[in-house]
Amino acid sequence: MRQVVLDTETTGLSVGHGHRIIEIGCLELVDRRLTGREFHRFLNPDRDIDEGAEAVHGISRADLENEPRFPEIVDDLLEFLKGAELVIHNATFDIGFIEHELRLMKHPQPKMQKHATVLDTLTLARKIHPGQRNTLDALCKRYAVDATKRDVHGALIDSELLANVYLAMTGGQTALLLDEDSSRRETGAAGGDKSRTGRALRDSVASDLELVVIKASQEEEAAHEALLKKIRKSGACVWDFD
Repeated sequence: MRQVVLDTETTGLSVGHGHRIIEIGCLELVDRRLTGREFHRFLNPDRDIDEGAEAVHGISRADLENEPRFPEIVDDLLEFLKGAELVIHNATFDIGFIEHELRLMKHPQPKMQKHATVLDTLTLARKIHPGQRNTLDALCKRYAVDATKRDVHGALIDSELLANVYLAMTGGQTALLLDEDSSRRETGAAGGDKSRTGRALRDSVASDLELVVIKASQEEEAAHEALLKKIRKSGACVWDFD
């Protein structure tokens, strides 16, 4: 599975008031692992930045005077996002701003659903932790994700924090199994003949073993059947072949 963790910084809070994107940061995940591929751009919004917004991300209009405008980077952005599942915290906000930029430039496909699917980690966090604070900062504390290096919000650093939060929040046994399976594949690929030699050695040892089979007693079989009868009353047993 290919996923892209995405975050934006903007001149303000509402596209309805003409606010624009000034930074986009994306990190690629493949099979729940960061690949090192990223997409990061600062953008010239051609407008002032609200004081409240500048206090959050620390980016001034003067900082962006020589940066490209959204239409200049849109092809590279959409190519990076193409076919991925976007992992975004409060996706309505970021997707709304990206689609607003696409509409302003009269892009032929302004809806993000034409380019990628979206997973909103805020919605996910609210299901997992109902009634609790589920901001990115709160989730970092809850999942022990180190955010101490962040002085102000930034699209790329927030994407990295979100990637770690998302992996922790959705990890559990599934992540462990994926990691173990990936490790086995990597070991097999790197080991070459060594992995086959190991299997041959195990098979050789196994063939020399005399396995002792201990059958269940009548009392144990009766107790097992009694338990199965109780389970059958609640529905079909997927392991029951009688």
